[in-house]
This record gives sequence, structure tokens and C-alpha cells, in this order.
Amino acid sequence: MQSTLFEPKQSDWALNILPKDGYVEYLPGVLSEQFSAHLMIQLQTSLLWESDQLMMFGKKVTTRRKVAWVGDPSCSYTYSGVKKIPQSWTPELLSIKSQLEGLAQSEFNSCLLNLYHDGDDGMGWHSDDEKELDANSPIASLSLGARRKFAFRHKADKTTIPLYLEDASVLIMRSPTQQFWQHALLKTKTVSMPRINLTFRKIHTQNA
Repeated sequence: MQSTLFEPKQSDWALNILPKDGYVEYLPGVLSEQFSAHLMIQLQTSLLWESDQLMMFGKKVTTRRKVAWVGDPSCSYTYSGVKKIPQSWTPELLSIKSQLEGLAQSEFNSCLLNLYHDGDDGMGWHSDDEKELDANSPIASLSLGARRKFAFRHKADKTTIPLYLEDASVLIMRSPTQQFWQHALLKTKTVSMPRINLTFRKIHTQNA
């Protein structure tokens, strides 16, 4: 099945959706509906998915949401106090990585995947600013499955920018977005279908 992302025209790119202190581009429909559905199934069977573990108020909390960490061998990653060792790239993920590198004009060496079973799974306010991440590199996020509400919130004045992430859409967060903004995937009772989010990143491998 064809895994090529649709090649967008320059005019298809959305303007920066943030009013200040960052740059975020949103591009819907970069995959066909058929391949997006195929990829959802393929990722769930080809990767090892585990419940995420977070440190909250000094205690380890296990989430219902599932995660998979994929990357180059040297790309270990510490998130919320828990060290993650990468799984090997699959051919499909390498193909998508290469194409997103073209869209973002940047290289990636790792990918964090989140599986949200339905609207009861979400992600609270946070910034992708862990010390292992290259702060100057963009993060390219590919959404598959259910349409979900996402939002940005400015760290200083709490300005909030909401948007809906559609199936087969790409969100590119460029520097210095993580420095000034948090983001969240909001929970909802109206969504019963699953969603997988793939965030392609660049890790400082010397910190691994």
C-alpha cells in the first residue's frame, strides 16, 4: 500500500497559528484515508506498546494511554523521570520520517508514539523541553484516527489557542515554541474511537 505523504503546495501551508513567541504550522490531509487506516492497524501490531509511567507528586503513576518509543540505537530518552530505551525503526516509520524531514526541513532520529483508546485518554499541559531534546529542532507530529481537540497555552499570560487535529494531519512546532508555550490533548466524552499520534524528534545522543 502506498505510504507516500501527499506533497503539499506552498499555498497549502497554514500561517503560524500562534500569535507570538513561537511558530506552529498545521497541515491536514497529508495521507490518504485508506493508508491512514492501514497505518493505524500496522503500528498497533508491529510495535511494543506499554502503559506510560509518570512521576506525579513524587509517586509513579501508570496511565491507561499506551506509548512506544522508536529511534536510533543511541536515542534513550527520559520523560517524567522514567528512562525509555528505543525500539528499532520499522520500514513504514522510516519512510514517514524521511518525508516529514522534507516537510520540516530538519532531521529526526527518534519518534514517540502515543495510543489514545478514546476521549477518556488525554495529555495534560506540558512542554516538550526535556534536556535530551534538541531545542533548536522542530517537532513534527502526525495524527492518525479520531479527531481530537488540542490546545496551546502561553506560559506567561495564559493565552490559549485551540485547534482540532484531524486524521492524517501534521503539526510542526518550531523553536522557540516549547520555551514559551505548553500544549495539551484535551479529554472528552464525545470521542469513542482511538487515535495514534507520532511525534518525530531530534535527541542529543551524547546525553543517552
